[in-house]
Amino acid sequence: MTTRIYYTDPYCRRFDARVTDAFDLDRRPAVVLDRTAFYPSSGGQPFDVGRLGGAAVVDVADDERGVVHVLSAPLAAGAAVGGEIDWARRFDHMQQHTGQHLLSAAFDRLFENQTVGFHMGAETSTIDLAREASHDELARAEDEANRIVWEDRDVSIRFVDPSRRDPSGPTLQLRKESAREGVLRLIEVAGFDLSACGGTHVARTGAIGMIAVTADEKIRGGTRITFVCGDRALRVFRTLRESVTGATRALSVLPAALPAAIERMQVEARDLRRTVKRLQEATAAHEAGRLTRESSEVSGVRIVTAALDHWDAGGLKTIAAIIVTTTPAVVALVSSSAPFDVVIARSPDVSVAAHQVLRALLDRFGGRGGGKPDLAQGGGLAGDAGTILDAARRLISDPS
Repeated sequence: MTTRIYYTDPYCRRFDARVTDAFDLDRRPAVVLDRTAFYPSSGGQPFDVGRLGGAAVVDVADDERGVVHVLSAPLAAGAAVGGEIDWARRFDHMQQHTGQHLLSAAFDRLFENQTVGFHMGAETSTIDLAREASHDELARAEDEANRIVWEDRDVSIRFVDPSRRDPSGPTLQLRKESAREGVLRLIEVAGFDLSACGGTHVARTGAIGMIAVTADEKIRGGTRITFVCGDRALRVFRTLRESVTGATRALSVLPAALPAAIERMQVEARDLRRTVKRLQEATAAHEAGRLTRESSEVSGVRIVTAALDHWDAGGLKTIAAIIVTTTPAVVALVSSSAPFDVVIARSPDVSVAAHQVLRALLDRFGGRGGGKPDLAQGGGLAGDAGTILDAARRLISDPS
């Protein structure tokens, strides 16, 4: 059985050990040691990485053999090795995990809202609360957790066996009851929280630096809170600072005026889109009339084909729709620059199947698209506009 150094000394960075078992795990070399400081993925906290001898530790798992270290290169059973964990990653995990204890305890103490889930990601971490939390509650819990951080309280580790405690004595005041049997490893934040936990934590709350809630969302009747601690909080602040600085410079406003400036721009953008839409519709109607007049007529049906500048797929579709609703016609419109957009349309009383014409064009020129017998649209066609239009004309004239 592996002696887990991180249980009693999470600050241990280097250690000596002996390989008690060597094997392959999913086609990768792996070993079990007689003692280790490497933390395996467990309880929402990711594994440690680092080095064992000359090999990199790329994954750490916990199974019936003990703590399994997955390596970049094999080590021999019985070999004496020196281990070194990636301290930056470990300390980051210690900050996040201890911060989670404080934030969860704050919600529990202030609002009796228990944590039912925890996950530590590479950039942010989340806790799932049993009930929905208001924005005021989020702020108050965040303030309370940071108060404990800045008071630099002691964080201690102790082990107890509930089965050996005096039944008439005081009960363990755990924030959340543990389903684990036997000896429990307890993490205690002096005067604030006591939790059964196997993870790694800082020795004093001040080492967390800061806890910042960055987002929240409603989930399964509760609230999922995204948060960052320590160095992650500093990185989030820097990103926010750069974003705000860029936005205030672009909009020529002070940071406090950003929300109002953005709202004003959104209103202006909506008004501008409406104006552009009206102008496009008027221009499309004019363009549709011009194309109809310049087109040829075969057996009472107008054959309209053209490559148009400065029109996107939506504009081509609008022009084609106007033509086929005002006169019996078959229309093939192509954008003027590659990769090409194409729209095929026909009036209700015309027998040409637009989606079949489009499919034949896509088979020849590539791209994607689809549609129905009266209207089909595609994009990403290669080649040149003239060749595509020539092919479309032939397909319209001779669908077979």
